[in-house]
Amino acid sequence: MKASDLFVKCLESEGIRYIFGVPGEENADFMMSLEQSDKVRFVLTRHEQGAAFMAETYGRLTGNPAGCLGTLGPGATNLITGVADGNMDRAPMLVLTGQGATRRLHKESHQVMDVVAMFEPVTKWAETIRHPDTIPEVVRKAVRLARTEKPGAVHIELAEDLAKLDTQASPIPPRRFRRAVPDDKIADAAFSMLRNARTPVILAGNGCIRRRASKQLRMLCEKTGIGVISTFMAKGAVDMDSDYCLFTVGLGSKDRMNLVLDEADLVITLGFDMVEYHPRLWNPGKNKTIIHADFLPAEIDEHYHPEIEVVGDLAHFLWMINERIGANGLPSFELQGQRDARVAMYTDLAEYSGDDQDGAIRPQKALWDARQVMGPEDILLSDVGAHKMWIARHYHCHAPNTCLIPNGFCSMGFALPGAIAASLIHPDRRILGIAGDAGFLMNVQEMETAKRLNCNLVMMVWEDNEYGLIAWKQSNEFGRHTDLGFGNPEWMELASAFGWHGRRCDNSQELHPTLEAAFEEQGPSLIVIPIDYRENDLLTKKLGEITATI
Repeated sequence: MKASDLFVKCLESEGIRYIFGVPGEENADFMMSLEQSDKVRFVLTRHEQGAAFMAETYGRLTGNPAGCLGTLGPGATNLITGVADGNMDRAPMLVLTGQGATRRLHKESHQVMDVVAMFEPVTKWAETIRHPDTIPEVVRKAVRLARTEKPGAVHIELAEDLAKLDTQASPIPPRRFRRAVPDDKIADAAFSMLRNARTPVILAGNGCIRRRASKQLRMLCEKTGIGVISTFMAKGAVDMDSDYCLFTVGLGSKDRMNLVLDEADLVITLGFDMVEYHPRLWNPGKNKTIIHADFLPAEIDEHYHPEIEVVGDLAHFLWMINERIGANGLPSFELQGQRDARVAMYTDLAEYSGDDQDGAIRPQKALWDARQVMGPEDILLSDVGAHKMWIARHYHCHAPNTCLIPNGFCSMGFALPGAIAASLIHPDRRILGIAGDAGFLMNVQEMETAKRLNCNLVMMVWEDNEYGLIAWKQSNEFGRHTDLGFGNPEWMELASAFGWHGRRCDNSQELHPTLEAAFEEQGPSLIVIPIDYRENDLLTKKLGEITATI
């Protein structure tokens, strides 16, 4: 068969179901081959960055890679921000790019650049197809690496002339193997350290949202009562309604759960990614006793020097600890401080639940109402900006992968394309994207994609007419901020132009029914609210006043 046909057959064999992207002439043969597939769906996007965010979201929600596709040169460079975001957020994904004919790659040539070298810093592996017969090995290796803990992005380049060649090769059937498990002696040492602790706490990271890990973590907490503090990307690892859920940590300022970490005589980190929340912020004295349990060894850092490293399948390690607890029991821990911190934090969450002010709506109220209209399995996707900090602190989850926050690479422009992908994967769930006015406009062209696909999703835009997070941070440091203001479109006209439903809500009392009405509509819907970011400085003041007493 033709090399491009073989490429598609290999993707089918790997279970790839979606490829998002913008094709060019250099991957025309691949597109013609892909058109013949009844297993892989190609979704045409309006910008390659949107395609990468869609593939990232698919990978985070399913644990399986999707593809994002661009041509050579500018198509490939447009992909890179979304690819970097997905790779640092541990999303399995395939990055597929075309390239000029091999006979012109050795010299100055139209649109030609070293795409593989460009992708190497933002992927787990980047490779070019050098011969059609190698396609099965390259694809098999790429998918295996993308899925292997910790998951990430893998790039494959196919030159236009190689795509046309014939080959006798055939796909390599994928075989799945269990991950390596921790050694029994290491598990014994970790269990012994836990037995001797008085105020242990669990810091759950991105690795805990894997289904099996979350199940075993909840069993551990039911047995012991030990509280779980989640990073932004570990929301839902334990149910927000559970007594042992201690919500999230990750703001730059000291929050209530930092006091729990201060009090703890043992911190058990599970699937913790240092890119989310640097240990110097929760272990400034470098004196915390730490058990590191993850799929990979700990990153070397002066503020993160674990006494024990448990390396291997995270769910299996948690099962090992649960088995030891069942056989040997545990002493009673001193966890009243954790329970008090949970009560104090819940009071913060509910503070403005009945707010009825006209005009700008407080972030706390917007997120309280969002949580009320969203079911346990519904999915919220956050963009990046000041709203992300509020979502991280005030929106909590019942199940893993029901709140997606970019928190490794932290790229703006994620929420709208991410919501589109989520709606394709889970058309039966409510999908809510929240973005600032700046982040929403960074990929606003994907409104057309959402309408063309007739996606059932709601995008809620928080309007403040400036880069709010930068203003917040500059004001904290300098007492003022530089010129960060900008104008916005007539939002309802924008929604109409793209064929979306549109609503503006200027009264906090009306927000809940406005959200409900939007979710009842068929197709994509835009809600715009003026946001009261005076609350940013008030939150900074509150966090500054939190003392070392829980």
